[in-house]
Amino acid sequence: MKTLQVKIGEHHMKLLSPYTHILAKFKEEYEILKGNKRVKPDILIYLESGYGTSFINYEVDNFRENGKITFRRSDYQITVDSDYKVAKLYFHDDLALKHAMMNLYSSFIVYHNWGLLIHSSAVVNDSKGFIFAGQSGAGKSTSAMLSMPRTILSDEAAIVKIDKGVSTVYHSPFRSEIKPTNLTEYSPVEGIYLLHQSHDIHKHAIKKSDAFLQLMDKVFYWSREAEDTKKIIALLKKLVKLTPVHHLYFQKNDKFWEVIS
Repeated sequence: MKTLQVKIGEHHMKLLSPYTHILAKFKEEYEILKGNKRVKPDILIYLESGYGTSFINYEVDNFRENGKITFRRSDYQITVDSDYKVAKLYFHDDLALKHAMMNLYSSFIVYHNWGLLIHSSAVVNDSKGFIFAGQSGAGKSTSAMLSMPRTILSDEAAIVKIDKGVSTVYHSPFRSEIKPTNLTEYSPVEGIYLLHQSHDIHKHAIKKSDAFLQLMDKVFYWSREAEDTKKIIALLKKLVKLTPVHHLYFQKNDKFWEVIS
């Protein structure tokens, strides 16, 4: 069995597979731990290809049985112990592997009450993190590309730790178009911006109650389990309490940074 240890957010994951080429898929976009940097992993993940069919839709079936949790889509299946120590992940192709890892990690951080995976891009400016969220096609990847050469922490799925006094956004390996330049960077979140393409460039603040509702469908992982749902709601409420949320109306240029920074 081949092994590779990676870090996502603050979490150490040991990947195991009989095939070297499967582990090689992680080496460009994930932080890899080598030599004496190895630490006890938070979770073991067994990886195997050849599962199912190509992507059909985003609907994921999940259920609990015999002390294990299963997530199943046409192109992947994850089975994880109820304490999130050991997982088995079967996938069809590279897209399935990425989405399965997003599913597993987002449910993992909710289980540990650590944070949320949010459908958004994230950019560092003057050591502060800015999160850009919105519906599909709103401009998440565009806003990230327009922000270069600033560090891009995410262009698709932002990893946000939600602590008592601060929210923090981390480098995300879950990418759409923009390859990572700094695999270890993270920053306190200065603000969250809901994107709208417009002829004018301006922002306006959103009330915390409205911000909570606006961000609900931007959270990647929602569970049928009442306990998980309570955790997600509590984390999201804490996030909007800690972090200002604005509507941002922008053009396809970088002038929006004059408005938000």
